[in-house]
Amino acid sequence: MMSSGVVLAVGFQLSGGDSQTDALIWYSWLGGVIIGTMLGANSVLEEHCKAGPRNVVITGSTRGLGKALAREFLLSGDHVVIASRSPDSVLQTINELEENIQEGLSVAKKKQRETLLQAKVVGTSCDVCKPEDVKKLVNFAVGELGSIDIWINNAGTNKGFRPLVNFSDEDITQIVSTNLVGSLLCTREAMDVMQYQEKGGHVFNMDGAGSGGSSTPLTAVYGSTKCGLRQFQASLMKESRRSKVGVHTASPGMVLTDLLLSGSSLQNKQMFNIICELPETVARTLVPRMRVVKGSGKAVNYLTPPRILLALVTAWVRRGRWFDEEGRAVYAAEADRIRNWAESRTRFSFTDAMEMYTENTWVSVFSLSVVCAFIMLSSSGGPFPGT
Repeated sequence: MMSSGVVLAVGFQLSGGDSQTDALIWYSWLGGVIIGTMLGANSVLEEHCKAGPRNVVITGSTRGLGKALAREFLLSGDHVVIASRSPDSVLQTINELEENIQEGLSVAKKKQRETLLQAKVVGTSCDVCKPEDVKKLVNFAVGELGSIDIWINNAGTNKGFRPLVNFSDEDITQIVSTNLVGSLLCTREAMDVMQYQEKGGHVFNMDGAGSGGSSTPLTAVYGSTKCGLRQFQASLMKESRRSKVGVHTASPGMVLTDLLLSGSSLQNKQMFNIICELPETVARTLVPRMRVVKGSGKAVNYLTPPRILLALVTAWVRRGRWFDEEGRAVYAAEADRIRNWAESRTRFSFTDAMEMYTENTWVSVFSLSVVCAFIMLSSSGGPFPGT
């Protein structure tokens, strides 16, 4: 981006202040941005469509964000393994997701219908704190799917907002065991399988409050586990530098789930109105990026700087979006929210691809814009005025 700006500045200098040439440079730059974004978005869309079914394991996926992630992967025709402590919850979630697939098939067009027909969901109970359970989950996934392409460590717990002295021994043990120890155990077992697969695989650990080392008052235990995961991620990056296994982070931001709402105050909920999103909204952004991730050390984020800026600028219209003045929820229940899911999310759209492309590739967009500018300038006839 900086180099493109320098080239454009040189162009303005060479124009000698001629208004027509300056206007031509600006219009060329704008045309390059548009053309570059359109071409880039089309390549992302093509890559997403050609990606083929992914074999995905998601821990903590019977509710909240984990369940929403599973639903989005299935929409792309992927094969998903659901995992949670409760066998009953796993079975119920599988039935719900299978119903979602059938709803999608009933309204999908031919191409999307072919994609949805590839979708498969299975599941098993697993306590990620127990090494033997994690091993069983890995064996179950390989037995059902043949291989594991993507593993998402989504299982986590918080136990509410309160000072550390008010957390019981059991609370602290469960938070650390689930969030940190569970992620370590799952990552180890997933990598052990993926390193012998022809195409390797990708492991995602979930970021959260405290990941960057910032303080998390009233959630000190939770924040310390997330900070520990960031160090774990940095260490794995160096360990697996030459490995076929990619290790990444996914940052969903603040999502309206039981994990976030447990023990939240009225003041918390008023803030949630501004910055929080529904699980389905966040999953729609994260899943396409996870499906086509390459290499290692990528950060897949929902709360990007433009989204944060938009939330702050529109804060006044977001009041009462999720909670009223007394803290009562005003958003629809999950069953009502996904009633029209099949119709509204029948395909990965061009606008989704355009958003993915423009997040991290502005350099190439600006480069193309400069190329377009010079092509147009060179064909405009004659040298720059004042040279």
